[in-house]
Amino acid sequence: MNKTILTCAVTGNLTKPEMTPYLPITPRQIADSCLGAADAGASVVHIHVRYPDTGKPSMELDHYAEVVNFIQAQNKELIINLTTGPGGRFVPTEGDPKIFAPGTTLCDPLKRVEHILKLKPDICSLDLNTMNSGSDVVMNTPNNVRKMAKVIRDAGVMPELEIFDSGDLNMAKDLIAEGTLEGPGLYTFVMGVKYGLNTDPATLLYMRDQLPSGAVWAAFGISRAEFPMVAQAWLLGGHIRVGMEDNIYLEKGVLCESNAQLVSRAKRIIGDLGGQLASSKEARKLLGLKFSS
Repeated sequence: MNKTILTCAVTGNLTKPEMTPYLPITPRQIADSCLGAADAGASVVHIHVRYPDTGKPSMELDHYAEVVNFIQAQNKELIINLTTGPGGRFVPTEGDPKIFAPGTTLCDPLKRVEHILKLKPDICSLDLNTMNSGSDVVMNTPNNVRKMAKVIRDAGVMPELEIFDSGDLNMAKDLIAEGTLEGPGLYTFVMGVKYGLNTDPATLLYMRDQLPSGAVWAAFGISRAEFPMVAQAWLLGGHIRVGMEDNIYLEKGVLCESNAQLVSRAKRIIGDLGGQLASSKEARKLLGLKFSS
């Protein structure tokens, strides 16, 4: 039985500082949280960045570079997965929905991958969803995804395809068939986002069975579904993800105080089921990534 790759998504961009005092915000805090998660058992860290003075989401290259440099100065083996998600949100103006309102981040898709071209992480996420998100809309049109995928491929970075609904997977298959993406691919099922995939075993089983042969996949659940989906993904042969991007509670009413706590809980769940977590070195071999020099 292959070991399980655990990704820790340490901060995200939708979790707000006012929701928890333990959210890592500055580049140093985010890097330290990644390193703590690795010590607890994570082999991959998924990274967003924030403005240090406000805690609001950032797309600044300097913030990404600072986090990556801090991590690599202490742990060269840890697999770094940088997000390309920010820059896809549209907030319509009330009364004139074709005009964007405050909160809109929609931008040139090439802006969303500038840091990938510069920093060349091991992996970067590539969202394939266009969907309702609360009262907003997330937009990732096929042409924009193609533009981002080309930059990612030219940079020699492995795309992690984030799948929020079944149509996203169909898009991935089309992009592989046309040669935009290399197959069979690395996929993550995002379970529990409102208007996306439900957090039940039947939904995850269906999605797994639609994957191309040979695909590597993981799944994670939002909020209270985080730990149940750890177990469910493992039982169906997938890899797992936890972190404060997705959930800030260790149990009902109890805030986690670090990402390492969430990783430790997931490690215990996998161990109780009879599994083992992969080290970063083992995960690199499983994913076909180059080894650090």
